[in-house]
Amino acid sequence: MKQEAKNQPILTAFNSAATLPVIKRQKHLHCQKGQSDFDTQNYFYFILYGKVKISQINFETSKEQILYLLSSGDMFDISTLLDNKTNDYLIEVLEESELVEVPINDVRELLAKDPSFQSFFFPYIAKQLRGMEELAVDLSLYDVYQRLIHLFAKYIDQSDTLTKLKTIDTLSHEELASMVGSVRKVVNRTLQKMKKDGIVELSRKQIKLLDLKKLLDKLEY
Repeated sequence: MKQEAKNQPILTAFNSAATLPVIKRQKHLHCQKGQSDFDTQNYFYFILYGKVKISQINFETSKEQILYLLSSGDMFDISTLLDNKTNDYLIEVLEESELVEVPINDVRELLAKDPSFQSFFFPYIAKQLRGMEELAVDLSLYDVYQRLIHLFAKYIDQSDTLTKLKTIDTLSHEELASMVGSVRKVVNRTLQKMKKDGIVELSRKQIKLLDLKKLLDKLEY
């Protein structure tokens, strides 16, 4: 359900007085798991909390490739924002999330005129491009074991006294397979090998990182 937003900044990039008209046009969206009805041709979205996946599916084989796994601080759809062309991505909310919806032309105006937004936006694009480059390299050069090692290394959270996985730790094995270009059966077998190697602990709904050093020792570039 869409709700009218309060007149407050959604990101630090929106704090200047010049962006106030844009703030008034935003809407907060409280999204439930499974929601997929996003109008990226007319709106741009910022994720305040939660988890959203953007993927492509071959409907003949039902094989999915997750292109982006987005969470707090992420935004979409950047390519439509920049070239005004419609994407055939599938966008799906993976858990209860809160997003901010802004008219895409307002964001284009921000990008053209607001230095504070530019300083936030362009490093973010660089990060996303590097992620796509890494995905292409992984799919071309490494086996599934190494792809998972690289994926886990990318999502390590050392923000507190514990080292753990973030964002991907509650994904299903099928969703992990979709991130590393494989199938669930192969990922199951690979995770069991990682468990045997003492890198992770597996439970029904979570993957727990046991030994960061062992993970990094297995990492190949």
